[in-house]
Amino acid sequence: MRNRTIVEARNACELGARWFGDGQVPGRVRTGDRDSDLPGAIAAIATRLRNANRPLVYLAGDLSCEAQRAAIAVADILHAIIDTVTTDTAGAGILAAQRRGRASASLGEIRNRADMVLFWGIDPATRYPRFVSRYAPEPEGLYVSGRRGRVVIAADVGADRAVTDADVRFAYGAEEEVVALALTRAAVLGRAAPSAAPDSLDGRTAALADRLRTGRYVAIVADGEPSPGRDPRRSDGLVALAEALNGPTRCALCTLRGGGNRSGADAVLTAQTGYPMAVDFARGTPRYRPYAGAAPLLARGEIDAALVIGAPASLPESIRTKLATVACCAVGPGASRSPYSVAVAIDTGVAGIHEGGTAFRMDDIPLPLRPALPAPNDTTTVLWSLARALA
Repeated sequence: MRNRTIVEARNACELGARWFGDGQVPGRVRTGDRDSDLPGAIAAIATRLRNANRPLVYLAGDLSCEAQRAAIAVADILHAIIDTVTTDTAGAGILAAQRRGRASASLGEIRNRADMVLFWGIDPATRYPRFVSRYAPEPEGLYVSGRRGRVVIAADVGADRAVTDADVRFAYGAEEEVVALALTRAAVLGRAAPSAAPDSLDGRTAALADRLRTGRYVAIVADGEPSPGRDPRRSDGLVALAEALNGPTRCALCTLRGGGNRSGADAVLTAQTGYPMAVDFARGTPRYRPYAGAAPLLARGEIDAALVIGAPASLPESIRTKLATVACCAVGPGASRSPYSVAVAIDTGVAGIHEGGTAFRMDDIPLPLRPALPAPNDTTTVLWSLARALA
């Protein structure tokens, strides 16, 4: 770092180096098209939200857990609905885990114990470039001798290719995915395939089940935020397959999530309200509305004011396009450059670069954040000031 600018990000992958950049973020506070002071902007946001009939508080990425907690307080005071990126990206997986339970593990446990790794329709090299070298299958573990001690199975699903360095490969059409998971589970449990199952699919799933049963510790690695269009029932299939494998062997399901402390938002919401996403305070107490979160409410025109907190670039397309139809305020890194119209914007720092606190890794391990640069405005401080203005 030189002159309050990041000049090098050591030991960072390409994605990490791009995320750090030079550490510079905008530091504007504006109301309308004019620059404003911070107290005035907070008062303007409070007025707009207080006058709304159905306000929305939306948590985007690059926030600390402390900022997320303050945002929940704002939503509670407003009797608003609070939602996060999770609902539109990883919501199906969370609901599947709530219905069935889930056999999970930390990334460290997978590194140290998994002697068989099934990559289901995902190649970490494209979105998680350090996963293969840090967790599986390459690194040495306490009970596994690196790549030579692991069996790697690749399952290609439609256009989603799995890892290239695999010992055995299976291929399924996108329309076959849910049935393939169900048949593999049935084979693991020793149950006969339904008579209606295609012979070619039954043979592939039986061969996969035979392979999986030979592992001492199996890790199923899947995309926790799959591309749009994937059948949401795949999440139930993956959870059920991991559950079944914990009979003949041990198995953990590892779903890879995006960055920006998305898992932290789930954890903080659960701790504060009992629910991980789409929480509605309209009646004065938290209600869980996983099928009526921000996206459908915006689509139906029920939201008349929104406060978006976090990095605008992390918003799902389904949310970003619909925010143009409501009175929107923004607090977060790059808020003044939001791709949608913003009535009031307060630029703040990025958690982990400009702001300290806590963030959760994708395997739900909390990590401390050590900022390297000063923040133009602190997100947590701004949100608690807004909460006091609303109270």
